[in-house]
Amino acid sequence: MQNQSRIVIENIAPQLNGGTVFIKRVVNEIVNVTADVLVDGHDVLQASLLYKHESEKTWLETRMYATSNDEYAASFITTKQGFYSYKIEGWVDYALNWQHGIERKIDDYQHVNSELLEGVELLSAISKKVNKEEKEYLLHVIALFKNKDTYTEAIKEAVSKKLHIILKNNPKKLLTQNSAEYKVYVDRLKARFSTWYEFFPRSASEQEGKHGTFNDCHRLLPRVAEMGFDTLYFPPIHPIGEVNRKGKNNTTVAQNGDVGSTWGIGSKHGGHKDIHPELGTMDDFKNLIVKAKELGIEVAMDYALQAAPDHPWVTAHPDWFKWRPDGTVQYAENPPKKYQDILPIYWESKDYKNLWQECLDTLFYWIDCGINVFRVDNPHTKPYYFWGWIVTEVKKKHPDVLFLAEAFTRPKIMHQLAKQGYTQSYTYFTWRDSKQELTEYMNELTQTDQKEFMRPNFWPNTPDINPYHLQGAPESKYLIRYALAATLSSNIGIYGPVFEQMIDTPIAGKEEYYMSEKFQLCKYDWFKENKVTAIITRINNIRKENESYQQTNNIQFLETGNDQIIAFYKWNQDRTNETLTVINLDAYNSQSGSVKLPLYDLGVNYGHKIEVVDLVTRNSYNWYNESNYVQLHATLPFHIFKINK
Repeated sequence: MQNQSRIVIENIAPQLNGGTVFIKRVVNEIVNVTADVLVDGHDVLQASLLYKHESEKTWLETRMYATSNDEYAASFITTKQGFYSYKIEGWVDYALNWQHGIERKIDDYQHVNSELLEGVELLSAISKKVNKEEKEYLLHVIALFKNKDTYTEAIKEAVSKKLHIILKNNPKKLLTQNSAEYKVYVDRLKARFSTWYEFFPRSASEQEGKHGTFNDCHRLLPRVAEMGFDTLYFPPIHPIGEVNRKGKNNTTVAQNGDVGSTWGIGSKHGGHKDIHPELGTMDDFKNLIVKAKELGIEVAMDYALQAAPDHPWVTAHPDWFKWRPDGTVQYAENPPKKYQDILPIYWESKDYKNLWQECLDTLFYWIDCGINVFRVDNPHTKPYYFWGWIVTEVKKKHPDVLFLAEAFTRPKIMHQLAKQGYTQSYTYFTWRDSKQELTEYMNELTQTDQKEFMRPNFWPNTPDINPYHLQGAPESKYLIRYALAATLSSNIGIYGPVFEQMIDTPIAGKEEYYMSEKFQLCKYDWFKENKVTAIITRINNIRKENESYQQTNNIQFLETGNDQIIAFYKWNQDRTNETLTVINLDAYNSQSGSVKLPLYDLGVNYGHKIEVVDLVTRNSYNWYNESNYVQLHATLPFHIFKINK
């Protein structure tokens, strides 16, 4: 049998999968909550948003306000990392109901002596829980209500704003209804705003053909920092298998001296808790982590759960692999790609508990070494609930740890990984190139439920992906792709120095690099500067200086009258920082258009002067109209404007 509550609470947002999946925020971010709250009849309904951090016992309360069509809204700020719970409480407020009723009767010139006496009972109960000043006021009003000679003054106080505020702030909640509880997980700011740079430490040597070391990387750290990157991601640094080792250009037979793929993890030198001997020692690695941190850079590691045929796991834990009748294990495949140097882990092993524990212990091992950021290789080829468990276990002890999912796969699979707890996700940005593609994809990421659980990380290229639009592309195309990634998304990354040096020779007909660094050492002129490096540096500094670029979801696309020009308005949480980005998508020709400003959202009227300052060129312009002419040349194909009103 139902309880006596008359309140219905439904359509609570945000929530995911009926509350079985938590939404995500970072510290000091707002959670805006709405719900439909209904009551039968015409009584005055009230609702509150209740919330608390997992470390707190007492619920905090903020009153919800009616918007339209029986919807109520309120918000709270997430001030600490970890889990928050929130729920909705609704009730009929009999005191406010009394005041509303007596006000209508007074307006109708009805005599309300009886109603005043009803008010005495209500106010007497409330007077027991208010402060001294309010209690004195209520006792005074009660005396007025009881005295027929003070009727005129009594009805004036009965409908007063002062009394209304006291009644609203001190409700007597009878027959309340509470919704189910929902959760939000709160990360540190870096979960929402990060700038990644990837390079292979084994290519850091100054001497061609010589294997680089962690010590060689020290001279590159200032360059990474000066370009404005705060996360340095290394592909796997573990021993590389010798059995079935890959040769240059992914050939299946390695020649003498071939170094193999870093993702073919494990050899006689150790496995996932060991370092490739040619990179250096554990002390060398820890020292590099410390030096990077001094420059404001976190080192991110690759977490790749797979094994070379000669990985120690293969002999120590044969049950972790699926053996065929002839005694071999089928190598890993991701059609059309084949990985003859990798054995996939058998996740349905009867010994799965020990397998899972070893995977968790591996993470704890590297966290203890100073790593708090992991890029996870191919997470979609492992069980989803394994990731839910492992992320939860890590976060219990180490809430600062962040996980980036490398899963270029079907949308719902990417979504599921995010719902299992991944902090960030690679995306389809790498292939989205036209205005329509970019706009539709950004609206999908920021205007649907995806904004509550999936934090995109935009990469123009990766060691695996040399997209067709960058193959043989002019310098302007690299400028366009970086400007798009860096201003559309607050989390971005590039694989360098391949990107900024525009090294783009492909394997014919494929989105892969010819002579890929995945399978060989490369020698670079690491300190080569060009226009791309200069623009990357400037844009990264702009991102640091402007909070509107430190989030992804606050974005509004603007009309330009030209399909080759994309423009969008972004803002920070309290709209103290507002920016306008205009990008020419044509890498070969100048394009012009008319950008239509969102005057209403900017809070200005027609004819009001708006100053836009180009944060790249330092030029400023005064705009007075809703539509404003822009022309962008391929030599510098974008404006990044700060808006001053």
